[in-house]
Amino acid sequence: MSFLKSTGDIIGFLLLSLFAIVEGIIKLFTPLKYRMKSVAGEVALVTGGGSGLGRLISLRLANLGAVVVVWDINKSGIDETVKLVQASGGVCFGYVCDLCDREDVYQKAALLRKEVGKVTILINNAGIVTGKKFLDTPDQMIIRTMDVNIMSHFWTVKAFLPGMMEDDKGHIVSIASLAGYTGIPKLVDYCASKFAAVGFDEALRMELEAEGYSIQTTVICPYFIRSTGMFEDVQSRFVPTLKSNEVADRVITAMRCNEKYAIVPGYLQGMLALKWMFPWTCAAMFLRGLVLDASPNHGVPSPSIPETEVTSIPSKDQNGSALHHQIARRVSSSERKP
Repeated sequence: MSFLKSTGDIIGFLLLSLFAIVEGIIKLFTPLKYRMKSVAGEVALVTGGGSGLGRLISLRLANLGAVVVVWDINKSGIDETVKLVQASGGVCFGYVCDLCDREDVYQKAALLRKEVGKVTILINNAGIVTGKKFLDTPDQMIIRTMDVNIMSHFWTVKAFLPGMMEDDKGHIVSIASLAGYTGIPKLVDYCASKFAAVGFDEALRMELEAEGYSIQTTVICPYFIRSTGMFEDVQSRFVPTLKSNEVADRVITAMRCNEKYAIVPGYLQGMLALKWMFPWTCAAMFLRGLVLDASPNHGVPSPSIPETEVTSIPSKDQNGSALHHQIARRVSSSERKP
């Protein structure tokens, strides 16, 4: 019986795989406008929406008829985004939220549900980069990078996923990076956080599918983006850095088409495959030749600072503004399941 069951499972797997491949080919040749779902009337939360890529995504969602909610630590940036969305005829709400503080995330999530409604589209966009060699990066900055770039995903998803599961409806978008697939000098903490974001998205999707939910997840992995305040000075060869408007358009398209992942530009997907096909020496030489220096302005080691004296550290963030807030803080040991 065990042999027959295993044989049946293999045959079923092959048939379902064939069906999935045919379905993928059909979608590939289906015009884009017929593949995109409507987001009109959906409540969409964009973290780090106070400027840069987050603001561009917010404007596009509002133009498509979504009710947009912006979270950021920058109050003036939030106000500017809300004004721009409203000026374009959209609906937008803004809340100051410290994504490094899970209790603040849970409190603002409860307030959002009360004042706006259930979030059905969650876009985890907020991100920062320090751009220093690993041993030159203060501990607090490493903690900050992980808190903003990945730990905040845990807190926002825990806050809003239960509501999505109640209605078996929702979409979670993680803005990761190609640095979530390849290591780059001076970006050790950043790469680690983006590798984690890619893994978070895939594992969460697998878990939701295994439990029979129709909630969608998408991870976006772009190359270096210009005009976001993070990689303005990156020294890249052969592959041009990306325009933020192009990336914002790709985020919306990927989400509306229920794509599982989107690598930007798309042709780099093939290069990632080659990374595992060739010896590591070849892959490392290629990556070093492609990205000469990811953060030229941070190449000089900074003097060590006693941890007791570090209370606030500015870092370049994904949305083009400097985030300044308390880092040396105590994290509550209590667990909470919203």
